[in-house]
Parts: sequence; C-alpha cells; structure tokens
Amino acid sequence: MKKALFIFVLLGIISLAVYSGGQSDDGAAFPSKPIKLVVYLDPGGAGDILARKFTDIASKYTDATFVVENKPGAGGIVAMEYVATTNPDGYTLMYMTKSNISKLVTTDSELDPMTFDWISLMQIDPECVITNINNPVHTWEQVVADAKAKGGSQLWLGPAAGGLDHVTAQAIWKAAGIEASWVPFSSGGKAKAALLGEQGITYTGNPGEIIGKPDFMIAGICTEERLPQFPDVPTFKELGLDGLENEVMWRGFAVKRGTPDNIIEWYDDIFEKVTNDPDWIAAYEPMGNMIVHKTRDEFNELVQNDYDAYKAAR
Repeated sequence: MKKALFIFVLLGIISLAVYSGGQSDDGAAFPSKPIKLVVYLDPGGAGDILARKFTDIASKYTDATFVVENKPGAGGIVAMEYVATTNPDGYTLMYMTKSNISKLVTTDSELDPMTFDWISLMQIDPECVITNINNPVHTWEQVVADAKAKGGSQLWLGPAAGGLDHVTAQAIWKAAGIEASWVPFSSGGKAKAALLGEQGITYTGNPGEIIGKPDFMIAGICTEERLPQFPDVPTFKELGLDGLENEVMWRGFAVKRGTPDNIIEWYDDIFEKVTNDPDWIAAYEPMGNMIVHKTRDEFNELVQNDYDAYKAAR
C-alpha cells in the first residue's frame, strides 16, 4: 500500500514538472510568480495594445499571469535601461520594436542591444507615408512638388525624433531628392491628430493606422509589391524611388541576456502558439502586418545587423 502511494505521489510530481514547462535557477517550476511585461509606450498606444493582446491570447495556452508595466521615455531607452538592471530569471519580458534600435544609435546611448536576448520576432510591418485627404497636398506627386516649392520648410509629423519613423522619413527625402523638417510628437496618435489639423503635410507610420479613418490616405509604401490589403496604394518603387523596399518596423520580445535556455524554450512554445492563434491573425493580418515567428538566433542576428547598419550610416 505504501509503495503504491509512493508511486502515485511520484507520478503526480512528474506530471506537475511536465505541465510547468521549465524551472528557474532555484529549481522552482517556471513560472511560479507573475511575469512582468515591460512596454516602452504609454498605455493605449498601438504597441501597448499589441502587448496586451499578446497576454490575452497567451492566457489560452498557459496559466501564467502577465502584468503589463508601462515605462515610456526616450524612445524606449528608459524601458531598456530598466530591464538591463533586472535579474535574468525570465520574470521580466520586454516588448520592443526596430525603432528602439535606431534610437540607441541616434542618441549615442552606451547601452548595448546585446544586453538582451531577443527571443521572438512576431510581426514585420512596412513603413509608409500617410497624408490628410482633405489637404490639397495629399498624393505623393503633390507632396514632392510642395516640398520642392518650400525649399526644406515642409513639415513631416511623427513620433520620437531619431526613431524609426524619423529615420525612414530621412531615407525617403534622400531617395526623392527633397528636403523637409521633422516635427516629433510624444505619440503617433498626437502626430496623426496634428495631421488632421493640417499642422503638417505627412505622417510617417504603418498602413494599419489608416484603417477606419477615412480622412487619411497612404501616399506611398515601402514594399517590393503592393499589399493585398491595400491594393490601391502605390509602392515607392512604382513612384520611382529605389532602395526603400526594406524600410520596415519589426515588433517582438526580449529578455535580459543570461536567462536560462529552458525558460526561453517555455516562452518559445507560447510565442509559437500565439503566432498561429486565429484571434492574433484576425487582429493583425488585415492591417498589412506580416505575422511571423522568428526565434532567438535569427532575431538576435537581425537586431545586431540593424544596430550595425544604423551606426554605419551615422
């Protein structure tokens, strides 16, 4: 009887270990406490919404508790510096974008992006130029003509000077042979509101930002071919501008480097399930986002390459 009871208890322990999916360094099942998800944006921003959507869908596949903590400031550097001080135990996850990498370079930050282990790239979203259809200057041809007439005083709106949208705008100016001035706002939402108020001519962002907003139109998009979700939007290549096809925003998640491999494997399983979840696909595919699941090796290489490219361009 005692032997049977012992076997029963042992099987229960083994089952619990398998279910938990991993262990932390102290031998406890992971996760045994809430996971903090650090977001570099204010609550309500597009990235904040994406991070919270991830936690909602992840809850279908794990009993883990995710707590979103917003740490805005300096284009993501505040959030990165905070995560850099945490223990690499898997209990601090960080939502990041390509814009944060360009910000590290344009601000001459001493923070090395390889302080983090970039464990899952989940979306790739092309950059585009958005205009106010009620403004007489709203097609790409009109934007170029207006820029040349103003000799550098044309205003382009967007978030965070030195972030990806700003860097992309500069690449577009160079390809088009025009000059303009960048006006940064504390958020994309505020910049778009300013565009509606005709405080500038364009907003640099992503295609999904015009969905449900009939006053906005996309003047040109940084893709090789037209997106099926936006078949009437011309690519910059069609408009005669070369070298802009890979100006994209990637979005993904990172942890502090040194996080145990078995915990990263636990995360990888969750990321894979969320990527293939119909609710995730339905939320983001119509926006023109490429939904992917690139794991740590490929993602770390991409981040390092982007960082090196930005530094080389300085």
